[in-house]
Amino acid sequence: MTTSNVSLNIRMDKDLKNNLSNLCDELGMNVSTAFTIFAKAMVRRGGIPFDVALDEPNKETLDAIREIEDMKKHPSAYKSYTDVKKMMEDILD
Repeated sequence: MTTSNVSLNIRMDKDLKNNLSNLCDELGMNVSTAFTIFAKAMVRRGGIPFDVALDEPNKETLDAIREIEDMKKHPSAYKSYTDVKKMMEDILD
């Protein structure tokens, strides 16, 4: 079985292309090889070979968001500072 190669033109941001080229160089391949690997993985999986989703905040970030929301609702339950030195003294004591 003989294979024939075809060309594929892709438009992308110049900085993204440069970063991709640099990474591929570090991995010992060129961008064409990287896209071929991606295409084969996509065909094999029958879809994109990784999750495509909006970034979800991690637990630590969600906890911090909830804490800030609680601080807004109950400001008297939390200590506040106008003096960084005093705040640091309290934190380090």
